Amino acid sequence: MSSLAIQWRDRARALRSMQRMIEADEAIAQARALAPDDRLIAFLHAQSRYELGHPAADLFAQVCRLWPDNPDALRNQAMALAAEGNVSAAVDMLYAALRQNPQWLDGHRVLASLRWVAGDAQGFDASYVEAARAHPRAQGLWLGWFSAVAQHRDWPRARAILDEAEHHLGQTKPLTEARLFIANESGDEAETARLLAATSAWDDPFIQIARIRAALRAGDPARALAIALPLAQAAPGSPLAGQAWPYVSTCWRLLDDARGRWLDGDFVRSMDVGLSEAELDELGDCLRALHTAQLPYPEQSVRGGTQTDRSVLLRHEPILQRARAALMGAVADYVAALPAPDPAHPLLSRARSEQSISGSWSVRLTGGGYNIPHSHPMGWISSAFYVSLPGDAAPAPAGHFHYGAPPLELGLDLAPCATIAPRRGDVVLFPSTLWHGTMPTASGERLNIAFDVVPAQH
Repeated sequence: MSSLAIQWRDRARALRSMQRMIEADEAIAQARALAPDDRLIAFLHAQSRYELGHPAADLFAQVCRLWPDNPDALRNQAMALAAEGNVSAAVDMLYAALRQNPQWLDGHRVLASLRWVAGDAQGFDASYVEAARAHPRAQGLWLGWFSAVAQHRDWPRARAILDEAEHHLGQTKPLTEARLFIANESGDEAETARLLAATSAWDDPFIQIARIRAALRAGDPARALAIALPLAQAAPGSPLAGQAWPYVSTCWRLLDDARGRWLDGDFVRSMDVGLSEAELDELGDCLRALHTAQLPYPEQSVRGGTQTDRSVLLRHEPILQRARAALMGAVADYVAALPAPDPAHPLLSRARSEQSISGSWSVRLTGGGYNIPHSHPMGWISSAFYVSLPGDAAPAPAGHFHYGAPPLELGLDLAPCATIAPRRGDVVLFPSTLWHGTMPTASGERLNIAFDVVPAQH
């Protein structure tokens, strides 16, 4: 089969996958019409419309009337309202629900997130404040509040929350883990050492990752590797292994171990996906309409820009469906060109017959914006597809994609393995285990789609 035929075959597969999603949505709508009072069908119908990018707040409102004790329906109604531009109504709805059920942790989490991205950097956690102090024995509220604040690296406030929680609960295991997180990430070496000694018998994943990061900060990559490598090898393809492999890579680079070249290899590719200039213009207009947030979500890697909240490549818009097909064709080409399978390698050990998207989002960076170094523990292959770039060329490496450099907070003197200049219409594909980020832009807009790919489940 010719390369052109293979390309169109792979695009046809992606389109068929999207068509199946649309057909499933139509089937659920038919079921809804036949059984209008079935609350589960109503929920699935609303959720399907929401994931495809259609207005769904009214549909979730109907679900809430049919299923008033389902908090997921209420949460999703609020998220749909926010997606449709009515953030204030979403916030009011969640606040009212939390007054009725103040220990609804997911409601607090979503409310804090909505308030933050809407620009309320001061009072985004107000519902946690009220609920935790009204129910001081509810540890989940304190931990949720702590997490919401710690995501912003506001260490003094995070410590104050833990002080208040321990006043009511004593020194529990989760609160001790939270103390370790603050000490480790804020650079308090003495407190980190004390807490690591106190938790030496604990072997849960959070503690293991904390030990790796502490060892790297202390300049001991051999000790970090002794923890990270067994975690990476113990559960191939798991999120924990996905977390551990980037640290293994960093340790091997610091130790000048040849296995680092085996792990990271020559697996980063940039390729044109074949969309026309007109299609890229149309795609850019579509994506900009989705960037309604004022601030990036705190758990995301974006600095100086915004990131969308749902899988953009699941949406119904024809231009996004065409982009999905083109991108999955590029992924199929990337996978077909990989070296021979290697059962020990996180990239080369996975099944290759067919791929699916596990998550996708758009990032819009403006002057000075960038992505901090990070990895994607849930993915297999990750990406950056460039839809729009600043018109004026800035001196390299402004706005470049870079990979291999670990997070700055680890305090390591490791430069990126390489940088890649973005080109409009190109997608960069790379192993999800690679640390990667973006050099700060100089000016203008840098708009892209990123997505993670995993082997398809059959």
